[in-house]
Amino acid sequence: MNIFFWKKNQKPYPRSFAKRLTWRIMLTLFIVMGFTSVIIVSIGWIMTVVAGGALMKFHLDNQANGVEKVLTEVCVATVNAVPYIEDNLQRPDRMQGIMKRIVEQNPHIRSCGLSFVDNYYPQKGHWFCPYAQRRDSDQIEVMNIGSQQENYLKAEWFQEALKAQEGYWAKPFFDGLDHQTPLVSYLMPIRDERDSTVAVLGVDITLESLASEISLFFYNDRPYDEKWSAEQRAYYFIVDSTGTFLVHPNEKYLIRQNLFDMAKQTADVSDDYAVDKIFHDESGYVYGYDAFNSVKIDSSEVAIAYKSIEHTPWKMGFVFPYYYVNILFYVVAGLFLFFILLGLLVVFFVGRRSIKKTSAPLRQLAVSADEVAKGNFETHLPNIKSRDEIHQLRDSFENMQQSLTRYVDELRDTTAQKAAMESELKIAHDIQMSMLPKTFPPYPERDDIDIYGTLTPAKAVGGDLFDFYIRDNQLFFCIGDVSGKGIPASMFMAVTRSLFRNISAHVAYPERIAYSLNNALTEGNETNMFVTLFTGVLDLATGHLCYCNAGHNAPLLVGRDVGELPCQPNLPLGIMGEFQFEAQEVDLDPDTTIFLFTDGLNEAENAFHEQFGDERIAKVANRLLATHEHQPINITYEMYQAVHNFVNGAEQSDDLTMLAIQYKGVRS
Repeated sequence: MNIFFWKKNQKPYPRSFAKRLTWRIMLTLFIVMGFTSVIIVSIGWIMTVVAGGALMKFHLDNQANGVEKVLTEVCVATVNAVPYIEDNLQRPDRMQGIMKRIVEQNPHIRSCGLSFVDNYYPQKGHWFCPYAQRRDSDQIEVMNIGSQQENYLKAEWFQEALKAQEGYWAKPFFDGLDHQTPLVSYLMPIRDERDSTVAVLGVDITLESLASEISLFFYNDRPYDEKWSAEQRAYYFIVDSTGTFLVHPNEKYLIRQNLFDMAKQTADVSDDYAVDKIFHDESGYVYGYDAFNSVKIDSSEVAIAYKSIEHTPWKMGFVFPYYYVNILFYVVAGLFLFFILLGLLVVFFVGRRSIKKTSAPLRQLAVSADEVAKGNFETHLPNIKSRDEIHQLRDSFENMQQSLTRYVDELRDTTAQKAAMESELKIAHDIQMSMLPKTFPPYPERDDIDIYGTLTPAKAVGGDLFDFYIRDNQLFFCIGDVSGKGIPASMFMAVTRSLFRNISAHVAYPERIAYSLNNALTEGNETNMFVTLFTGVLDLATGHLCYCNAGHNAPLLVGRDVGELPCQPNLPLGIMGEFQFEAQEVDLDPDTTIFLFTDGLNEAENAFHEQFGDERIAKVANRLLATHEHQPINITYEMYQAVHNFVNGAEQSDDLTMLAIQYKGVRS
């Protein structure tokens, strides 16, 4: 042998039972502990998120209270000044003093102005807007800022304020004088004694004064710079109803940036989701787009608490990075997993040693069992001292040695008998099938009739039957279902089919055929078997059908429409002799198909014990009639496919037989 291709012979079972049992125990422990860890970690994460949300809402409410207080004071000061202004509308020279007094009495107000409509005071000209502005803590400057260059009459804010019914916070803007200071105004319409709006009172506060009421950075007042990111620090912001920033730690965002636009500029949908929640809910907490995706702002995972600011359309938000939450969560989870793995490692080594010692006798027993498996039933079994299940297993092997020889001999005899029985059943099946028509189409030379039938027994042999033949230009046919299954039913079926052939060869009336069949089957019927049978005689020249039903399923007529053939409730054959059967008649239209079947079709059951039913049979027939495809082979095939799909692999419980006969009429 070439030494370069020599391989060491491997043991047939290189892994021991002790090792496999140890690994299975460890795997079970690992799965249980892993599942427990997932639950604990998930609950811990949920508690962290919930607690974090509650803490964020608490801090947001505290900061929002300061902002709301300032805005409320400004609103109240504005509303209180309105009656005084309206009482002095006839004294235009007092207006600048009123504006100055409003600024003096309210330290939060940076400036205010009263913008009158065009030419309200003819002596003042087209533009009259007395205005007062705080220059510093002690100096307030008053002036008239209305002019052709500062034409507020056409400004959008002025036109909107004239239409307003009450005061409101307008859009933020940069000061028209220095074009640098970001402001926001509370606008209030002024009405004369005729309730006409004649002026708009605008009270301005700086966005810086709003920001001064908030600790923009949570626990960190370091100013914003270009290196700052949301992943490192929490912060607050305020936006108006259009999403424009009024307060933000980055002053470059004020007025110039819009929350909606920022969300749309990114491919990430989480920020769109967060913005939508902020503007549609009164207050809330957003920590994730869904169960697996967190909200991202500036590419950083964050949670956002938000609420509406009272008496304004503004929203205030608190952005908190996941960075800090994750650090604490990962540390705690890591320690928890470390101790779990350490415990599993200890269990592995201690458990393997104990199991290996306990299962050692099994190896000796396995060697002896191998010899028994090879046919050496006299093999000596090892002595086992322990009085436990392993000793019991050894005793069981000993009993097995004594029984196997007898069982093998009995098995040989049983196998031979079973093979003989299966061969006989196969022959019986072939004989039974040979008694039924099997050539289709049976009359290819005729153009007035088309027939197709099929029988699928539930066992090797069954009790269903169908037959047909033509005599004197009349089609004699029948379909039946014998009670019971298997060999007794198949023998009864063979007798019934033979009797049908013999009797119908001399009798042309279906009720007399049924009468003679019934008397013959009843005589000597000690097993009390019976057969349901539908027999008919179709005149191929006229389409006249004479039929008799002996307790069988009513056939379907598929022609002009789909419907059951009316049938009298006669008794099945073989129950009571001398029973008088009643015949019925019907004239068939050309291209009408008679569809006959046994209860193996309509009572076919699926795995949920639901039956196929007459409604599904009619549905298939209607579908084929609608497309003019109700030929016998088509209707039989489609019905078989429908019931096959319905039972979906469930075991067949009864014989399934179908026979379809289409009368085509006399062709000229």
